[in-house]
Amino acid sequence: MAPGNGAASIQHVFVLMLENRSFDHMLGFSGISGTDAETQRQTTIQGLTGNEFNTVGGQTFQVWRGAANVMPCDPHHEFDSVLMQLCGSGAMYPHGGKYPAIDDSGFVASYISSCGGNDSGEVMKCYKPDQLPVLVALAKEFAVCDGWHASLPGPTWPNRMFVHAASSGGLDHSPTTLEIIEWETFSPFLLPNGTIFDALQAQGITRRLYAGDDFPMVSALKGIGLDDIRHYSQFANDLQQTTFPYTYVFIEPSYDVLNGYRDGTSQHPLGDVRRGEALIKSTYESIRNSPYWPKSLLIITWDEHGGFYDHAIPGSAVDPGDTKPDSPHNQHGFTFEQYGPRVPALVVSPLIPRNVIDHRIYDHSSIPATVEGLLGLAPLTARDRNANRLDALLTLSAPRANCPAELPNPSQMTDEDIASTFRAAPVDLSTAVTAKPDAKVDEGNIPVILHAALRQDLQIPGRSKADVLAGVSQIRTQQQAMQYLAEVQKRVRAQKPGRIAPATPQAKATQQL
Repeated sequence: MAPGNGAASIQHVFVLMLENRSFDHMLGFSGISGTDAETQRQTTIQGLTGNEFNTVGGQTFQVWRGAANVMPCDPHHEFDSVLMQLCGSGAMYPHGGKYPAIDDSGFVASYISSCGGNDSGEVMKCYKPDQLPVLVALAKEFAVCDGWHASLPGPTWPNRMFVHAASSGGLDHSPTTLEIIEWETFSPFLLPNGTIFDALQAQGITRRLYAGDDFPMVSALKGIGLDDIRHYSQFANDLQQTTFPYTYVFIEPSYDVLNGYRDGTSQHPLGDVRRGEALIKSTYESIRNSPYWPKSLLIITWDEHGGFYDHAIPGSAVDPGDTKPDSPHNQHGFTFEQYGPRVPALVVSPLIPRNVIDHRIYDHSSIPATVEGLLGLAPLTARDRNANRLDALLTLSAPRANCPAELPNPSQMTDEDIASTFRAAPVDLSTAVTAKPDAKVDEGNIPVILHAALRQDLQIPGRSKADVLAGVSQIRTQQQAMQYLAEVQKRVRAQKPGRIAPATPQAKATQQL
């Protein structure tokens, strides 16, 4: 795919990655029509007909128009759960072999196995367009990709690694706290070819990370320093400054993992989906109303499908080629030659015509591939070398003037509601409440957040590696995890007080957060 006429104008690439939603779950009933990115003919988004279904125990569960803002349960989405969702109950993956035939028949069965029999059809419920007005407005205004897949049929962290490295270094599961301690002691976790951040740094190209929490997952990667991270509350203001010297900007939402994701903006199923809509709105409007908008590219996507139904059949993928199925981080013998389910993806720039629908195949490695193509960097792995690039969508030679300065509010949210979604700084964890204080720490993304905190802790002068690792190795419960995060938060804020914004009154969220 050749770059579009406007690709040479891009000076700033922004990436916002949210959590755990499939394409059909978010946009399957949107009914969006527009211009095909390849043929320039009229086309319609590859969504739902309304007749798609799963069957369990003789009962049929059909896709349903309308989904809850907050899910009653978090659908499982580890490797084995996704295998069931894609291939049906009883499917087996052969170590180092070919992924079984996919028919998307096991989503409800998987949900029942993880969440019980109550509300068994929840994962078949898909939002109506008026429930997600921000997402739908952006999809109609710029380019929506309906062939974007998770990079592997598995959970959050290995999929997020593909955004940063076009590889997960062989990791095909969510790591435990014990694994993380092992990585930091005698068995280092390696991304053999490094990350996009390493590649940028080697060429003297600037990067910046904005985070809704003190401990974004990206800071678990080697090479991410305390100076790289700024709190999201400073994003809009930074874009109003005379200079914004960052070429690549990665944005993480707030997760609120130890509070059951309740107050996060990540769109994790246990948090209110509208809070993520507010984050999307804020991010777009902050860039759109800045002097840097004419030369900007914004990519919005989700790390994986989160166990929610999607009718599309994921195709085969290119093995990154940097590890083997017997890698110490490879629990299932996965070959990385299979995409995961589709996730939503929007590509936003004034150099993209209005109302474009892109049916081409993408995955998260298309993001480093695009950055590499724009900046003349070498590919990191075989995956990004072969990935379709997004700069092909930048077909306009000059920025268009009819891009909206403001998006609609999230459903049933006022300006005050939106403003209250964001804090001037992350919550003080020393006073935070843990949703499940006695629960084990190895649940979902908690070990990755601990790893991110550990990495930051190691960068604080006077903190010995032995002491840090000894402390983390003693964490068994979520209450202990909260205590450790509170301690690191205090140390990091003392070390880098300018990293977060002072607590000041907030104006309308579309202007200043």
